[in-house]
Amino acid sequence: MNKFLLFSVFSILTFNVMAQEKIVQTAGRDKLGEFAPKFAELNDDVLFGEVWSRTDKLGLRDRSLVTITSLISQGITDNSLVYHLQSAKKNGITRTEIAEIITHIGFYAGWPKAWAAFNLAKGVWAEDTTGNDAKAAFQREMIFPIGEPNTAYAKYFIGNSYLAPVSREQVAISNVTFEPRCRNNWHIHRATKGGGQMLIGVAGRGWYQEEGKAPVEILPGTVIHIPANVKHWHGAAADSWFAHLAFEVPGEKTSNEWLEPVTDEEYDQLEQTK
Repeated sequence: MNKFLLFSVFSILTFNVMAQEKIVQTAGRDKLGEFAPKFAELNDDVLFGEVWSRTDKLGLRDRSLVTITSLISQGITDNSLVYHLQSAKKNGITRTEIAEIITHIGFYAGWPKAWAAFNLAKGVWAEDTTGNDAKAAFQREMIFPIGEPNTAYAKYFIGNSYLAPVSREQVAISNVTFEPRCRNNWHIHRATKGGGQMLIGVAGRGWYQEEGKAPVEILPGTVIHIPANVKHWHGAAADSWFAHLAFEVPGEKTSNEWLEPVTDEEYDQLEQTK
């Protein structure tokens, strides 16, 4: 019991120390220390040393959000906004979120101010294309939506895929999006007559392979004809998101037969052929 109590007290103290992290700022003294020493002191020691450091009251992420909103609303788009955009990124605001934040500000502060802020934000988040931001960046490359997580078929995929129905009349068409290294299992489109599938590359770079044949690279505009009853798989390249349109070819007694996964060994050997 005593050990548990000590551990709890230690955890609380540790949390409070982390929550009240001290912000160290020297920009005031670096730039105005000789010309305006009092202003430099207030900037470094009060604004940042005290106000920004009150993270037990309001977290750094929220303080960044309040600050960039205030600056953009006033039309301030100089180096001070760049600094606070960089801080906002450091404090956890993502590329997707800053785009939505500035869009929202534009309706209240004015469209020209939002445009000016976007010009700066694009530079700050230029290289931030991982995780959800990478997905958002990929969406901007293509006209079709990425859609929703492909949960119904997730057990037949390695990695995350997304599905967006394009048409369900005449011919079934879906846009299928794969994150890097995502691929579906070996599978066969069964049919006694007709059937099979067509793929058309939409964005990014991917692979298609039939059993016993060399892999085929899929780029935007590449058309893949998959006969019925042929074992194959398709998916993204290791270094690229990938999307293709999938057309289900009408036939008789059609069905999908899902088989074994494409192993990392198989996939990595294929990637060396590019």
